[in-house]
Amino acid sequence: MSDTDGTERGRHETATERSDRNWTDIQQELRIVQTGTQILAGFLLTLPFQQRFTTLTGGQKALYLVLVVLAVLVTITALSAVATHRLVFQHRQKHELVRVGNVILLAALTASALLFAGTVLLVFDVVIGDVGGIVGGVAVFVGTAALWVSLPSTLRRRQRNEEEPR
Repeated sequence: MSDTDGTERGRHETATERSDRNWTDIQQELRIVQTGTQILAGFLLTLPFQQRFTTLTGGQKALYLVLVVLAVLVTITALSAVATHRLVFQHRQKHELVRVGNVILLAALTASALLFAGTVLLVFDVVIGDVGGIVGGVAVFVGTAALWVSLPSTLRRRQRNEEEPR
């Protein structure tokens, strides 16, 4: 099987088989995102029951509530792929489901990056102060962007460069 430009794909599979494989990949990636987010959400949900919670500033409590909502939204976003699959199951829409599932996964990853950075911001803010919180949160966000965006982009660019005729 060839791409539209005539190059060999490396797999000999039908479009349906490719959609099935891609959907399985998306499901597995969503499981990972959802598990991490649910653990973090569980941690966040226990905070109000800790003695020190009452000592948080109004800004820290507002950030906390934003993080709880964000954790719930990430979970709902990840689960929306499952709900969508269930509603279009056996309607021969796997290719479209893969396309939508990819968008859902990217949205969940983006929101997860914000959630992780925000959680570090809150913890560092409480422990060492607002400047430390901002530095910690920004560092986590930049590190996440480097690993989740820059690294894959670099790998794709290298592959394209290797495939170009010399």
